[in-house]
Amino acid sequence: MGTTASQRERQRAERHRLIVDTARELAETSGWDAVTSRRLAERIEYSQLVLYSHFSGKDSIVRAMALQGSEELAPLMRERVAAEPSALTATAAAYVEFASRHLALHDAMFQLTTEYPFADEASPPALHEGFGLLRDALAAATGPDDIDLRTELFWSALHGLVTLTRSGRLPAEAHEERLALLVAQLSAGQGGGSCR
Repeated sequence: MGTTASQRERQRAERHRLIVDTARELAETSGWDAVTSRRLAERIEYSQLVLYSHFSGKDSIVRAMALQGSEELAPLMRERVAAEPSALTATAAAYVEFASRHLALHDAMFQLTTEYPFADEASPPALHEGFGLLRDALAAATGPDDIDLRTELFWSALHGLVTLTRSGRLPAEAHEERLALLVAQLSAGQGGGSCR
C-alpha cells in the first residue's frame, strides 16, 4: 500500500519541525557555530540531502527559527499584559525575559541575518505581532503621536539592554532598575513625571 499525498505532506512537515527543533537545541546548547548541516544530519539521522530538500542552508534555518521565536514571543507578551496593571512594564519585561531565556532564538530573530525586515508589510505576520504589542502598550501609556518611531526606539532600547547585559557590559544586578527607569522615561510627560 503506497503513501498518500497527505501522509507525505505530514511526514515532510514533521521532518521540517525536527530539523528546526534540532537546530534550536544545538544553537541553545553550543552556539550558532555548532549548527552545521553535518551535525544536524547526524542528530536527526537523515542525510544532508534530506536537509537541503527542506532548507537551502543555515540562513534559511535561521529564518525558520526567527519565525518560531516571533510566534512564541507574542503570546508571552499578551500573557504578561493580562496579568500586570502596566502594559508598558509587562511588554518590556516579557521581551527581556524571552531574550534572556532563549539566547539563540533571540539571536535568530534580531541579530543574525534574515530576509525579514520588520518594517516591510510583506514580512510574515508573526514578525509584526510582537512589534504591534510593544506599539499598543506604548500608545496606551503615552498617546499615538509618532508611535511607530517611538516604538522603534523602545524596541531598540530593550534590545540594547539585553545585548549589553548579556555581554557583561552592564551589571545584571541593576537590570530591574534599568527597566523601570526606561519605562518611566518613556511615560514621562504622560502622567509619568518629567524627563528632566
